[in-house]
This record gives sequence, structure tokens and C-alpha cells, in this order.
Amino acid sequence: MTTATIGLFVGLLLAIAAAAGGFTGFLIAIVLGGLGYFVGRYIDGELDLNSIMRGRGRD
Repeated sequence: MTTATIGLFVGLLLAIAAAAGGFTGFLIAIVLGGLGYFVGRYIDGELDLNSIMRGRGRD
């Protein structure tokens, strides 16, 4: 599946969320979509949480 196809599906799902749930449903869909994106990147091994949790000041 291409990136454009995934973008199309995401746009359609967000439109359904906005139509069904109003602005609040739209915001919840955005937050859950972002959360799912980051979980997927973590599972694929593309996101390293250790570097984020470590911070800058610690060695």
C-alpha cells in the first residue's frame, strides 16, 4: 500500500470522525491516530524511546 493510499484512508476516517462526533470526535481521532503512528514506529523498530527518556544532561 502506498503512502498516498494510506493518506487517503486517514483523511476519510478523520472526515467520518468529524461528521459523526463533531469537533471533539475529530480531536480524539487525531490524538489516537498519532498515538497509533508512534506505537507502530516503535514496533517496527524505527523509534528509539531510550534516547528520548535519557535526556540531554545525563551520561
